[in-house]
Amino acid sequence: MKKLMLICAPVTSRSGYGAHARDLTHAFIKHNKYDVKIMDVPWGDCPRNALDKNNENDKILLDCILQEPKLDKQPDVYVDIRIPNEFQTYGKFNIGITAGIETTAVSNVWLECCNKMDLIIVPSEHSKTGFVNALYEKMQQTPDGNQQKVGELKLEKPIEVLFEGADEDVYKPIDNSSLDLVDDIKEDFCFLHVGQWTKGGYGEDRKDIAKLVKIFYESFANKKEQPALLLKTNGATYSIMDREDCLNKIKDLKSRFPKDWNLPNVYLLHGSLSDEEINKLYNHPKVKAFVSLTHGEGFGRPLLEATMTGLPVIASAWSGHCDFLSQEDSLLLGGTLVKVPDSQLWKDIIVKDSQWFNVNETQAYKALNYCFKEVDEVKQRADNLMKINRDKFTLNKMVEKLDEILTEKTSHLSTQVGIQLPKLKKVNSNETPKIKLPKLKKATNEVSL
Repeated sequence: MKKLMLICAPVTSRSGYGAHARDLTHAFIKHNKYDVKIMDVPWGDCPRNALDKNNENDKILLDCILQEPKLDKQPDVYVDIRIPNEFQTYGKFNIGITAGIETTAVSNVWLECCNKMDLIIVPSEHSKTGFVNALYEKMQQTPDGNQQKVGELKLEKPIEVLFEGADEDVYKPIDNSSLDLVDDIKEDFCFLHVGQWTKGGYGEDRKDIAKLVKIFYESFANKKEQPALLLKTNGATYSIMDREDCLNKIKDLKSRFPKDWNLPNVYLLHGSLSDEEINKLYNHPKVKAFVSLTHGEGFGRPLLEATMTGLPVIASAWSGHCDFLSQEDSLLLGGTLVKVPDSQLWKDIIVKDSQWFNVNETQAYKALNYCFKEVDEVKQRADNLMKINRDKFTLNKMVEKLDEILTEKTSHLSTQVGIQLPKLKKVNSNETPKIKLPKLKKATNEVSL
């Protein structure tokens, strides 16, 4: 009889965390040593319609989702795939999995919550370093009202790195890729960025998309031959309002340049695409390179996906994605660590005085121009990286690594006891999400909108 595993995760959420949770859950199922049950939870305001009952892989997950908040025995292993603030302990052995950190600091609350678990799993060496190096003084108030140190708070539990493997059967090179949404772009060379454009002023959104647009304009303004920049974005809700917000940001950036300047085109593709459509986007004949000036990544999933197709990558030389990118086979941009702006602080998650990465703009200019001019050389390097990553960072390799971790850490489990779980809402994969997804428009030059 298989041991029981309970997974608490946003498996139906149409979000990056949801995608990570689905891949991990499939990996636990493929491990084939546990009877897997899922406690599906929301992820912010993201729609919970990511699973399709007609898709075989999705059906496997849907069949595992608990419809009632009750188990007849305590899980041998409980897996919580959320941010540490939300970690619970229902199993004999409790595993906390988080997408990691994008900054230099792990909050004291995260450490306290992680120390409740038996094992912590993060997706990158950058994230592991952040947890291992985090140290806080434990203070207590004395009778006279002063504060005195009574100890130290640090990570006390084992931590392992488990990368977010990309499905090599989905993310792969394909010939003659076509995607109606972008086929009409007039330029033959497009830089592509995939990522959420969050709130905040210039330079304050974590992906730093505004700086990317600015540097792109400055790099190719008034030049006879100009590439395009294609932004595949979304807000947390994929809503029309989010799309308009992105358009207004682009227009604002363009308005800062002289009106008589001939600026290259920026196209916006906003909303939800399937994995297969994203792969078509990476392989589109007009898409020649992926570019990201991100301040920091826990892992950087779209960057890995792009490399699996042989798409050249330009990216910041810091944080999680450096596990699978190299200076030899990609264009990594130097820079400096700077204080995270107050607007991006998040109670108990992104803490005061933490830092993230700021790309050197001169290096960014040079990289964009080099990539545009030296297409064949850059593509050759990308093809080499593709071979490396398709060997090391696949979903199947992630399953193998997970198997090693579980075998080592859970061999001691024993006696069952009953457990009452928190009340759950029934998941209906066909129900209309709280926020309806708008129909995607063709990638559109912001000038015409």
